[in-house]
Amino acid sequence: MDRREFVVLAAALPFGVRSALASAPSALVTCDSESRLAVVDLGSYRVVRSIETLPDPRSIERVGARAVLCHTAVGAVSIVDAHRVRHVLPGFVEPRYTAAHPDGVHAFVTDSGRSGVALVDVVRGRVLGRVALPGWARHLTISPSGHRLWIGLGSASEHVAVVDTAPLRHRASLTPGFDAHDVGLAPDGTLWITSGNRGVLAVGDAQQRADRAPQHVTFGAGTVYVSSGDSGTLHTQTPAGRLLRWWSSPAPRVNDTVSYSLLPTVTRIQRKRNSFVLTGPARTAAPPVLGRRTARTTRWTPPWPGPQAGARRGVPAAHRVPPRCDEP
Repeated sequence: MDRREFVVLAAALPFGVRSALASAPSALVTCDSESRLAVVDLGSYRVVRSIETLPDPRSIERVGARAVLCHTAVGAVSIVDAHRVRHVLPGFVEPRYTAAHPDGVHAFVTDSGRSGVALVDVVRGRVLGRVALPGWARHLTISPSGHRLWIGLGSASEHVAVVDTAPLRHRASLTPGFDAHDVGLAPDGTLWITSGNRGVLAVGDAQQRADRAPQHVTFGAGTVYVSSGDSGTLHTQTPAGRLLRWWSSPAPRVNDTVSYSLLPTVTRIQRKRNSFVLTGPARTAAPPVLGRRTARTTRWTPPWPGPQAGARRGVPAAHRVPPRCDEP
């Protein structure tokens, strides 16, 4: 992405914050080259104010009433609310991404520089523990109970780490049969793993073709959203992996196209300035989700046989990911 072209939509997070004077919720949006968060009114899509931060604010994730903000270049993590920075946590090398524990108090932050993941208390602003991993920890996902994490170990890694959270320990590693990039646990318990260097992804224990790597994945109600980096595309798919719709961007490198916190229901995907905008039903309590880049809505027949045609490629038995990641 050309950050100077549209830096204000570098990473959007629905924050669900309402003020007495606001009729629409707001989003906290990282402006990585400007050392600030933009507070965006999601009714008008206007920046209403800013929150100053440390340099290089990158990924942001809501955790309860606060959010965890990673400053990858300066090795710090900020805890923010809708108005200001509450805590700054040093001791990180290259913090990357965050998974929120369902208790709304704790979060897990990957640190590729320290090759591990840290447990953070967002209320007290403390690091409570760390576990080392055999790789550069990046993307991660968490089970609904908060008892287990799945963590990608680099931009294109052979393995995905499985981590127990209580106590915090590296339990095992999965081998999807290709070099993994992003991981996501669907609402039905299916683990999705995308590739960092190939046009393929895993849906449970089955592989299927995808656009050019790297890909990212997130989930809505009955819909899966997959963005592909070099292809500049956004796919909507069924939980089983069948392609529903396809959107393209005139510009390549649409990474992290969709926020990792989605609406309960998305009714449309439309173009708003230089971004994908996913909108929920009228009068929904949840805010829209902003993404990146310009979307050009079109219907598309894939040039490769998708799973709807019965053309899934099986994963070798030795490398299969369990189709459902139920906890013991």
